[in-house]
Amino acid sequence: MNLNDVHRGITKHKRRKRLGRGTGSGHGKTCGRGHKGQRSRAGYSMRPSFEGGQMPLVRRIPKRGFNNRWALTVAVVNLGDLDKRFDDGAEVTPELLKEKNLAKGRHDVVKVLGDGELTKQLKISAHRFSRSAVEKIEKAGGEVVVLPAKAPVVKNKQGTKSRAKT
Repeated sequence: MNLNDVHRGITKHKRRKRLGRGTGSGHGKTCGRGHKGQRSRAGYSMRPSFEGGQMPLVRRIPKRGFNNRWALTVAVVNLGDLDKRFDDGAEVTPELLKEKNLAKGRHDVVKVLGDGELTKQLKISAHRFSRSAVEKIEKAGGEVVVLPAKAPVVKNKQGTKSRAKT
């Protein structure tokens, strides 16, 4: 391969393939579908995981455990990080943590852990606190504010179906 061949054949706006426009076009008659078979017919569709009768990759891969898709995602923040980023007497909220890039990614709940030392007096608002974090915050003269967390999804209880009138 030569350096001047790298961009050969690559076009920004590629023209679409015009099917069924006569044999001279190269895409006439069968229009690139070949002869007979399932894919040649109109209305053909196949699920993305189909592998021609072979056991699909999706079914070959072992699956273990339980994936709780309703579980709340927790953003973790350490006291040592709060000590570095905030001034003495500051109010720490989940919005501020996100702004300062301490509570990263999408999350439902913010939890403060007691990793590191806290030397400043902070008023920290979060959904959850570890026991060691609460001790260190109060020892430094700060305040802990527990925010209400998102309520978990409760499915309809059995036996609440409407009964037919007799």
